[in-house]
Amino acid sequence: MASNSGQTLLAILTGAAIGAGIGILYAPDKGSKTRNKISNETAKRQKELTKQLKKTSEALGAKAKDTKLTLEQKLESAISSASYKADDVLSALEGKLETLREKNAKLQRDNTVEKVKTSVKKATS
Repeated sequence: MASNSGQTLLAILTGAAIGAGIGILYAPDKGSKTRNKISNETAKRQKELTKQLKKTSEALGAKAKDTKLTLEQKLESAISSASYKADDVLSALEGKLETLREKNAKLQRDNTVEKVKTSVKKATS
């Protein structure tokens, strides 16, 4: 967009310069009147260009601000989503860890019972 504005500005300035040159060559007025007309027209075009530059600058600033807000919202959404997914994964892992602890405790009890049975058999034999 900035490139197009620069090219448009260059085209306008070039057109103005060519128009002024042709106007001078074919001017029916005196030189002083022609110079005053050129001066007035140049001032007028300068004001228009300044106004257009300000307008374009404000539009670009607003667009950049909107884009920044949109990106911040998307980032916040992605972080929030990732946080919920991480919580889900942690909950699932904690559940599996608890299940493994229960199985381990059962196996240890069963192993202790087997050891006691083996000891009792040896003692009674």
